[in-house]
Amino acid sequence: MDNSLNGALKKAKRKQLLKIIITSIIVVLLLLPILYKTGNYFAVKSSQKLHDRLFLHNAIAEPNIQIDSQVTSNSSTFGGNIVTNRSKNINGYLVQWSTLTSSYDWLSIKIDYNELIPGSYSSDTEFYEYDKQTKKKVATFYHPSIQEDYSVENELGEISQMENYVAEVAISFNKPYTFKEIQSKIPDNLNIVWLYMTSPIANESNGPSVVPVYGFSLSDSPKEEYDSFIDSLKKSNTHGDDEIIREFLNSNKNKQFDEVKILGVMLTGQTQNFKALENQEFIRGASVGATAQIVPYIKPEK
Repeated sequence: MDNSLNGALKKAKRKQLLKIIITSIIVVLLLLPILYKTGNYFAVKSSQKLHDRLFLHNAIAEPNIQIDSQVTSNSSTFGGNIVTNRSKNINGYLVQWSTLTSSYDWLSIKIDYNELIPGSYSSDTEFYEYDKQTKKKVATFYHPSIQEDYSVENELGEISQMENYVAEVAISFNKPYTFKEIQSKIPDNLNIVWLYMTSPIANESNGPSVVPVYGFSLSDSPKEEYDSFIDSLKKSNTHGDDEIIREFLNSNKNKQFDEVKILGVMLTGQTQNFKALENQEFIRGASVGATAQIVPYIKPEK
C-alpha cells in the first residue's frame, strides 16, 4: 500500500515537473520575439540618437572638417558602433582626418572623444595641437578677450614662404567684426571656409588652453548657414547646461546675421597668397593647420 502511494506521488511529481518544463519552454518561445523586437527598438533608437549627435557636433564645433561617411557597424540587438570617416577640404585638396568609432547600447551612447579631442605637444619652445591619427597640426583660434601676456602664434610669415602648397590657417581677430567688415579685409584669392563665433574664455597665461570652439562652415549662403547654426546650437544645448552656448544665444537673440560679430575665420588657399595678410592690424593670431603639396593633376580652387 505504501509502495503504491509513493509510486503514485512520484509519478504525479514527474508529470507536474514535465508540465512546468513544457510551460516554461512555451513562455520562452513566446517571449523571445518580443524581447528581440524590444531590443532592436531600443538599439535603433540609440543608434539614431548617436548619428544625430555626431552630425550635430560636426555642424557647430569642427572647423573645416567634413563627414565623408557615417555608417553603423557591429550592430546587434544589444548595440553596436558607428564609424565616422572625416576629411578636410584644403582649397580643393582632400586631406585625411581622424576616423571616429563611437558606440551605443540600449540605454546610452558613447562618442569617441579620445579621437575627437586633439592631442597636444609642448616643449620649451613649442606648443601645438595635433590630430591623433594623422598627426597633422590642428589650427588654433585665440579669443580676442583673452589678454594674458604670452606669445600668440602668427605663422603667416612662415606659411607664405612655402612653395607649391595649399594650407588652412585659423585667423583670430584683434576684436569682433561683422561679416561685411571681414569680406573687405580678406583677399579674393583666399577661401573663407569657417566662421569662428564663440568659445570659452580660459586662463591662457601659460599658453593656449585646449578648449572647444563654436562656429559653422561657409559656402554660398551665409545668412541661411547662420540660421542653421543657431538651430543646431539650440538642439545641442536643450538643457541649457553649456554656459558659452547659452550666453551666445542670449546675446544674439534679436540680431540679424549682418549685425552679429565674428571672432575669427578659417581660411584656405595657396600658401603664397597668405603673404597679403602679414602685418595686418586686425589679425591677433594666425595658426596653420593641415597642408598639402600641390600636384599637377589637381587644380586648386583659388
